[in-house]
Amino acid sequence: MNAGLRTLTALAAAAGGAVLDALAVLVPVVCAGCGRPDRSVCGECRVQLAGSPRAVLREGPEGAFAVHAALEYEGVAAAVIGAFKDGGRTDAAPVLATALGDAIRAALDAVAPHRPGGEVGHAAASGRDPSTPIEIAVVPSTRRAMRERGYAPVELLLARCGLRPARVLRLARERADQAALGADARRANAAGGLTADRPLADRSFLLVDDVLTTGATMAEAARALRAAGASTVGAAVLAETPLRHVRLSANSTETLRDFAGRAGYGGRTGVVDPPFRTG
Repeated sequence: MNAGLRTLTALAAAAGGAVLDALAVLVPVVCAGCGRPDRSVCGECRVQLAGSPRAVLREGPEGAFAVHAALEYEGVAAAVIGAFKDGGRTDAAPVLATALGDAIRAALDAVAPHRPGGEVGHAAASGRDPSTPIEIAVVPSTRRAMRERGYAPVELLLARCGLRPARVLRLARERADQAALGADARRANAAGGLTADRPLADRSFLLVDDVLTTGATMAEAARALRAAGASTVGAAVLAETPLRHVRLSANSTETLRDFAGRAGYGGRTGVVDPPFRTG
């Protein structure tokens, strides 16, 4: 980059910052991560939201499966995601979309590490036709959540990434409130909660969601796709909540507790698996 172009870039950045500072005076906002008066997400919190995708394992009816997660659902990430999902803070979408995009790329690279975009690669070894493109499938929100929010959080983030999911899954039934359910009960509650809305023979999907807890939702979505004739090549989420085994009293009915889930994540997708009250 020559000196003139560097100068123009610096001036543009400064001008953009000045505009944001002026707007902050006229329409005060607080950082969705730390609450300090600032822009939608302050610089310090943005650093903590820089995605570092990693594969995490969850157990499903068919055995263990990997999900690529950009963040851990705790601290700043939990605060910003919660504000975005259930606090109306759609102004936080750009920084969250960047992290989700990182997780999606990592998941696709795991499927086809030698082909950018993940459309082909080692699919033949896994039984998938390598000429079949990989589509994105998401877990649908409940009608109540859509009414209250006015938007579907995962689809909004995908749009910021320039991606559009195939809307092939729908809720098959109402499910019980999972607020007080342990891990096994949540899996049972999720079972049969989703169905495909059409035959999906010979199509391949990457599952994308916002927060992963026990993995019950992902496992149920994969089952519904498989029942319709499709294959699931992988999964990506914005954040995962580390699961911790807890020493329990003799009369406790809980077998697994997700500590970060208690921070108030407002999971209101159709067959959500967080251990707290849902939509």
